[in-house]
Amino acid sequence: MNPEEQDRVIIRDNRKIDPVTGEARKPEVKDEATGDESSALAPEPAEGPMVEAALLDERTRDLQRVQAEYANYRKRADRDRLAAGEIAVGRVLGELLPVLDDLDRAREHGDLTGALKAIADKLEGVTTKLGLAAFGDEGEPFDPTVHEAVMHDESADVSEPTCTKILRKGYKHGERLLRPAMVGVTDPSGPVPEATPQPEAAGQAEPQAEAQAEPHDDDQQAASEQSTAE
Repeated sequence: MNPEEQDRVIIRDNRKIDPVTGEARKPEVKDEATGDESSALAPEPAEGPMVEAALLDERTRDLQRVQAEYANYRKRADRDRLAAGEIAVGRVLGELLPVLDDLDRAREHGDLTGALKAIADKLEGVTTKLGLAAFGDEGEPFDPTVHEAVMHDESADVSEPTCTKILRKGYKHGERLLRPAMVGVTDPSGPVPEATPQPEAAGQAEPQAEAQAEPHDDDQQAASEQSTAE
């Protein structure tokens, strides 16, 4: 035997479905007389429907997988597009906050009249439509996550830290904080309430009272014994 033929590796493709055409292959049968392999024999009658069913299941699973991947991609793309749009709108609104501050100062001084007031109303209407919301009113409880305290005071009129002076409004865009409100905070003042005695302390006082009562009973007994002896 030729050494080259002895070292030769033979690879056989035993798949029943042709990966190129997708059609079922005919089984190859080896001729015992010649030793050659051929596919001249027809497939068994029961093998044809089984191959077709397997091919249909495989194609169905492929189609379902592609549809699921496309649905996930579309949802992810829509979510990313909405998030990018929200970020872009938030940046534009953030650039307009100084303009809104100037309009608020003009309103406080009574200068927001005439054509300027009409422009301010239109601008505020557009920003509100885009989702800009102002916050920071006097009397709100102080929240360090959305309020920036720059002044502190004490008063007995409040029971918790309260925003009593608004120096600059805060703004939100949806759930996103664009700018915290600059406020003056008033803390509660007054005497510290006395601590309520605990039940354990009250329970401990009873044995002490009993212990103090016992010597008194002993004194009465000793006095009665002394009088009897006399």
